[in-house]
Amino acid sequence: MTKLTLGAHPFLLGFDQLERLVERTAKSSNEGYPPYNIEQTSERHYRISLAVAGFSEQDLSITVEDRQLVVRGRQNDVGERVYLHRGIATRQFQRSFVLADGMEVGEAVLENGLLHIDLNRQLPDAVVQTIRIKRSGK
Repeated sequence: MTKLTLGAHPFLLGFDQLERLVERTAKSSNEGYPPYNIEQTSERHYRISLAVAGFSEQDLSITVEDRQLVVRGRQNDVGERVYLHRGIATRQFQRSFVLADGMEVGEAVLENGLLHIDLNRQLPDAVVQTIRIKRSGK
């Protein structure tokens, strides 16, 4: 018996890139920093909150690249400091979230060490298309 993969199922036409998308998501989810929450705020609205204490707006960038929401953080060590103990890391990070078709990124707000990014799911237009059937030329 042949095992069908998700993207190769005969009823899922045009979904062959779905497996690549799942693999890409699995690879990017191994990161543990910064911690984050994803919440559903209403039927079609979501919010991603990342714990980015110590980062300013200038240290953060948010982009959408190839259906991926990418949040990057990079702190610059300003001046020469002498630490007696350094428990707060100033490391850079990149956190990616794969977006489904119809997901749009709304606003981003930095508040009390949390970066909130709002997402909206747009409802697709219901389109009915009638296909004409031609007679073969034989």
